[in-house]
Amino acid sequence: MVRRASTPSSGWPAQVPPLLQRIYSNRGALDIDAAQPRLAGLLAPDLLSGIDTAVTLLLDAIQQDLRIVVVGDFDCDGATACAVGVRGLRMLGARQVSAAVPNRLLHGYGLSPGLVEELAALQPQLLVTVDHGIACHAGIAAAKAKGWQVLVTDHHLPGDALPPADAIVNPNQHGDLFPSKVLAGVGVMFYVLLALRARLRRDGLLQDPAPDLAQLLDLVAVGTVADLVPLDVNNRALVSAGLRRLRGGQGNPGLQALIQIAGRQAQQLTASDIGYAVAPRLNAAGRLEDMALGIECLLTDDATQAMEMAELLNGINAERRGVQQQMVDEAEAALAILALQDNAEVALAICLFDPDWHPGVVGLVASKIKEKMHRPVVAFAPSEPGSQSLRGSARSIPGFHIRDALAAVDSRHPGLIDKFGGHAMAAGLSLPLHHRALFEQAFIEVVGQMLQPEQLQQQLLSDGELAADELDFVHAQSLRSAGPWGQGFPEPLFDGIFQVLRWNVLKERHLKLSLRHPDCGEPINAIHFGGWTGDAPASRVHIAYRLVTDDYRGGSAIQLIVEHCSNA
Repeated sequence: MVRRASTPSSGWPAQVPPLLQRIYSNRGALDIDAAQPRLAGLLAPDLLSGIDTAVTLLLDAIQQDLRIVVVGDFDCDGATACAVGVRGLRMLGARQVSAAVPNRLLHGYGLSPGLVEELAALQPQLLVTVDHGIACHAGIAAAKAKGWQVLVTDHHLPGDALPPADAIVNPNQHGDLFPSKVLAGVGVMFYVLLALRARLRRDGLLQDPAPDLAQLLDLVAVGTVADLVPLDVNNRALVSAGLRRLRGGQGNPGLQALIQIAGRQAQQLTASDIGYAVAPRLNAAGRLEDMALGIECLLTDDATQAMEMAELLNGINAERRGVQQQMVDEAEAALAILALQDNAEVALAICLFDPDWHPGVVGLVASKIKEKMHRPVVAFAPSEPGSQSLRGSARSIPGFHIRDALAAVDSRHPGLIDKFGGHAMAAGLSLPLHHRALFEQAFIEVVGQMLQPEQLQQQLLSDGELAADELDFVHAQSLRSAGPWGQGFPEPLFDGIFQVLRWNVLKERHLKLSLRHPDCGEPINAIHFGGWTGDAPASRVHIAYRLVTDDYRGGSAIQLIVEHCSNA
């Protein structure tokens, strides 16, 4: 456990308590504008390369009343981006806008030639891809061959060549000057709409009052948090504004229904609630079924319909949890057998495969095993039952760029990988079954050359100890509302030594504790999820923990969420 280096700063407003000043400073936010950014400080849309061409394309489509199809992706970012695109274009005057999304099992990722053939029934004249497209060369070529225009909005890293689209907006294009490279796909689409509205206003084509695109920020917040992009100042401004809408009861009917079905209180919603409760239910549709249901839930304005679809999504998510747990158990069992056979340490990288696994859940399996083993992980499943084609999801550890690693494998072994794409921390790929063993060998070799030994040393970064008078409801509530916390701006974590007064095991996995701070006589409730190892905790423990309000007990109750526990 390592304590963060604190960089105190003066000039904070009186309403920011010393604890928050310390936490913000620990994350490099040295003033209130950096700590709690507002929409007024958003980066300008015209900094994005290709934005003018994209806006002209959309403006012409609106004025000519062309049929526009917004093509989403089958994850939460792609679904929210699709809903933002459809809703936003309608707000700005487009009359013929519809949504489409690939089916994971039928089409694979992105705008594929097969999906293009299905879209022909809609007779589109302009396709707008959201959260994908930068790697969809064949699909875009097929669309262009049919005479359709194509606008790509994406945030994934491009390859050496760009697809033959009419316009591309992606902050990660080579030479793009947009300062923030970590916009989610939904953020990119929102920025395109901002630029389109500005053009309409400039050309005198907007009715008064102008459409309020801030109505879409709840969707932007959910997609941004769900995609685990770093919450830099720009993204935090977007997410904060979206959370304010959701907390104020102004949210999209579909999101409000998902929040309710997940048992969360909208008035106190946090980014963590989005990540752990709302996003998984929306994601489940794309993992096991068809994300069209999730997008439909986000597009309806009927609260009754939204709740009906949210209940369906909740059921799918329950099924997803069961499938995921079975696959994780099988992965852990396979690793245990491998360790016994080799009688050696775990490899620098882990590649997993089971012919019975579901391709929609391998990303979650890779993530769970990555967290457990602290190694880059790639998990594979057949693209469909019995297929000789594999789909894989890769997850990485901090400091190791997983997409660059796949690019290195592809460069050294041309033709080994069919296609790949992604980010620093997560990526996807496909390859033939008979290439799996060679890929595993090549991937581990690349990881061994790119990975630094210190990156394998997992660290918990602590914001230090909390004094006894800081372990109260006021500070817990302050921490809850001080975010949004997330990737690149982590939720506060503290550490300290406590006396264990009582303990018991919940559901054979979790450890429930009653603790006492050295300077406080009152017992404090704590829970360590997955913390039961079969051994009783010591009488004094050193824990890393998060301070939260105890919503289950209500009132002014607090609870410590234990992330790590060792004997003191």
